[in-house]
Amino acid sequence: MNARKCQLAKPVAAKSSLACYIELTKPGIVGLSIVAALTGMYFANKGIMPQWDVLLWTFVTLGMAVAGSCMLNQYYDRDIDKLMKRTSRRPLVIGLVSPARALATALTLMISSLVLMLIFVNLPAALLTAGAMLGYGVIYTMIVKRRSHWANQFGGIAGAMPPVIGYAAVSGGVDINALTLFLIMVIWQQPHALSLALKYRKEYARAGIPVVPVVKGVQATKKKIAIYSVALLLAALLPYVFGMAGSIYLITAIGISSAFLFQALKFLKSDRDCDMKLFFYSIVYLVVLFTSMVYDSL
Repeated sequence: MNARKCQLAKPVAAKSSLACYIELTKPGIVGLSIVAALTGMYFANKGIMPQWDVLLWTFVTLGMAVAGSCMLNQYYDRDIDKLMKRTSRRPLVIGLVSPARALATALTLMISSLVLMLIFVNLPAALLTAGAMLGYGVIYTMIVKRRSHWANQFGGIAGAMPPVIGYAAVSGGVDINALTLFLIMVIWQQPHALSLALKYRKEYARAGIPVVPVVKGVQATKKKIAIYSVALLLAALLPYVFGMAGSIYLITAIGISSAFLFQALKFLKSDRDCDMKLFFYSIVYLVVLFTSMVYDSL
């Protein structure tokens, strides 16, 4: 028994304290948020890259805000994370980071991000960032997530803020272009999140989290994914309609959005209860969509 315990402990002991804190910040989400913010900054600056100092400080402060929010989420959810296999090895769950230090680090990152953004970027960007952190850290994580299957909608609003924040960081405000990027992000997050919820619905049920597949069932969730895929196809056309991008973007958007919809409809008609290919495609989709939008915006 002791030998087995030692064997199980080896992977945990090998993980450094720094690696644990980095894991808590969810670098992948931070990276996607920065890419989305860059798109907003580019359009706000009329197709020209912003000055390096604005670019740098927006990336740094937004990265800190997202990292702190992700850490706060894991601090608050550590009791339910231990009930799900997917999250049961997170540093806070297995005791590699103390809850008090994680909370202190999360709050430090979040507060510092707002102060630095206010000083080195501007007030509108700081206010939008504060709203996003409030929406994700408090409304989604602490209030809605454990009580309603509408949690994804609330979380999606906060998650769609990076391009708007990037836009405001350059322009000092928000207009139809920023709202278009926001709408695309809000819609995109729904099939993305629902695909993952289907994969882990039994774990969510065990932890008492009322995600859509748990409350409404698998087939209803698959229908929602298909509906959101249709909405995403329509929303993806708006940058062309509003003159944000040209024909190259339009062809790309129609192509990848149609492929998204095709996969969603194929999944709907199948007898499968999850489709992780759709989840991973959604990540590639967002990167390609925004990249083509930026490329074809001149």
